[in-house]
Amino acid sequence: MIEMVAFDMAGTTIDDHGAVYEALRDAVAETGATVADSDLQLWMGTDKVAAITALMRLGGVEPEHDSVAHSFERFRGILADAYCDRPPLALPGVEDALRALRQRGIKVALTTGFSDEVAGPLLAALGWKIGDGDLLDAVVTTSDVRSGRPAPYLIHHAMEKLGVTDVRAVLAAGDTIVDLLAARSAGVIAVGVLTGKLDRAALEAHPHDHILDSVVDVLELAEATP
Repeated sequence: MIEMVAFDMAGTTIDDHGAVYEALRDAVAETGATVADSDLQLWMGTDKVAAITALMRLGGVEPEHDSVAHSFERFRGILADAYCDRPPLALPGVEDALRALRQRGIKVALTTGFSDEVAGPLLAALGWKIGDGDLLDAVVTTSDVRSGRPAPYLIHHAMEKLGVTDVRAVLAAGDTIVDLLAARSAGVIAVGVLTGKLDRAALEAHPHDHILDSVVDVLELAEATP
């Protein structure tokens, strides 16, 4: 029986119109690095400071503390402007699905490659809150753990916060490769969803238990899981 779900944010539960992808690409490109689409996609879903550092190096620019810090601030600024111009929205059916999961006694956590200062305003803009009568039981960001995805710590910290001890009773879903890798590292049910930029073939090329059209389909999967 599934006791807890851990869902990614942008591209999985939230339609940010590709703003994170574009902001990360533009912020790194401003350093003079060449940003290959394949490299960018590989680092989507990870801690953004780690992603900027890796993408700079992959793009031919040696990252230094000040340049990485400046690029991260540019990422935050570009993203904030994008959200102002085109506010993010809940993906279709997601809010009802989160409510339905909680009504069935399944704890709902969001895990993200964002830090608190990025995730907080995004959730506030959507009106998503933690607590009885709200959509969420917990939110875990990279501010809460030593390492973000593909390490298992975001998922395990969500389990710790919610008092869930059996990884076999946890499902983690996301739209990126590192979401699947983190789920597999955590020992939980690994689910890829097709609401992001990757198609079925791209996700199926990595270890997984299920590939679903949307996290909305987790409702049916939860019912079918003994």
